[in-house]
Amino acid sequence: MTDEPRLSRRKLLVGTGGLALGAAGCAAPSFGAEGKARLRYWHLFGGGDGANMTALVDAFAEEHPDIGLEATQLQWGTPYYTKLGMAGAGGRAPEVAVLHLARLAGFGPGRLLDPFDLNLLRELGVGADQFPEAIFERGTVDGRQYAIPLDTHPMVLYYNTDVCAKAGLLGDDGQLRPVRGAREFMDALRTAKKTTGAPGLCAETTGPDCVTPWRLFATFYAQLGGTVLSPDGKRLALDDAKALEILEFMARLTAEGLMARRLDYPGSIGVFNAGKTAFHLNGEWEVSTFTAAGLPFSMTRVPALFGRPTAQADCHAFVLPHQDGRSDGANEAAHTFVAWMLQHSVDWAKGGHVPAYLPTLTRPDYLELEPQSAYRSVIDDVALDQPAWFAGSASPMWIQLGAVFSGVLTGSRTPSGALREAKKRLRKLLDTPDPLDSGPGGPGGPGGRALGSEALVGEGGAA
Repeated sequence: MTDEPRLSRRKLLVGTGGLALGAAGCAAPSFGAEGKARLRYWHLFGGGDGANMTALVDAFAEEHPDIGLEATQLQWGTPYYTKLGMAGAGGRAPEVAVLHLARLAGFGPGRLLDPFDLNLLRELGVGADQFPEAIFERGTVDGRQYAIPLDTHPMVLYYNTDVCAKAGLLGDDGQLRPVRGAREFMDALRTAKKTTGAPGLCAETTGPDCVTPWRLFATFYAQLGGTVLSPDGKRLALDDAKALEILEFMARLTAEGLMARRLDYPGSIGVFNAGKTAFHLNGEWEVSTFTAAGLPFSMTRVPALFGRPTAQADCHAFVLPHQDGRSDGANEAAHTFVAWMLQHSVDWAKGGHVPAYLPTLTRPDYLELEPQSAYRSVIDDVALDQPAWFAGSASPMWIQLGAVFSGVLTGSRTPSGALREAKKRLRKLLDTPDPLDSGPGGPGGPGGRALGSEALVGEGGAA
């Protein structure tokens, strides 16, 4: 969540063969024998995702003894993107890395990132027609492919099967009955509250770097067909009437006691994990947490409360950070690694993410994953941020608007006041020059500004 939660995915975990880096551009020494193609891989996966990625990296290394793979996991969020950006600006980057797809527009494609060779990927069995068109096209800039999507990690609805069964909310198949519209959803929450005596829904509403309120707003606002920015990400396109409708709905959830009013991220996980609520709205990445705890639960797509069945999401994607003089051997190794990871993404899906490589979605071993495969159809209905340098996971927009919309849920802001403040902050972000679009010479070059953490992060602070 996706993605991402502070509780389980922002811990420093060193992947197979890697060393945590103290400064951008300082790569771990090669562990491979002479003659091996060197492949340094940076990612930001911790917790359950980190364990799954480590297993995949180990399997790839075993199958490709001719490639000297060094996998390094860096701290999630701003620290990761700062190091990756500085490494790309200096041409001392790893051969391949992970990037959130919605952050691509602000990551200097052509300067901080090198394009993929789609012909080489096709030779390795991976083609553009094997991905959802809209997601794959988000990796295209000026006709060149700078990102290959690994997955999408959308907002989903978790539900406690025991509580929902007692409340009469399950069908004969043991799955949550369809919820059609906001009124039916609120009725279901009322029914659940009568069953448990507690609010029917929990989610993160407050705390440091609180982004779930933004993700809730973005999900339901997209269901109304609204967009926050213009398609090119350069102008404000917020529809006041639609935005106010969603903010008023969010305010009602907590004001009427249907949703827990004040929970930080760990608190929301703890409340649902304790069986105190029927429903939990979050990214799908907490499936491992609830499974490990033995909680009776399942998952489904966020219901279409406002018309369209869309859900806010981002995507993990592979990128080729810019290198001065990328060798043919290293380039082929990077493409081989990306193709292999996509073709083995069933194992990655165990952590909840929906594979972007479409052949995976019809494989029997993926369909046997429960509840992970239950919401796979959302792949065609995800709502990514419009392309802007300040958008995407761990971005200034998420953090700033998360803080504003948090007030709607906790009661410290009115919906109309939150809308005014959100527009004010968005205009300021739009008026702030892209720190990676710094003129001739690129970031930090002649006519450009130095590329530091403040430039990459903007006003949002660390995520």
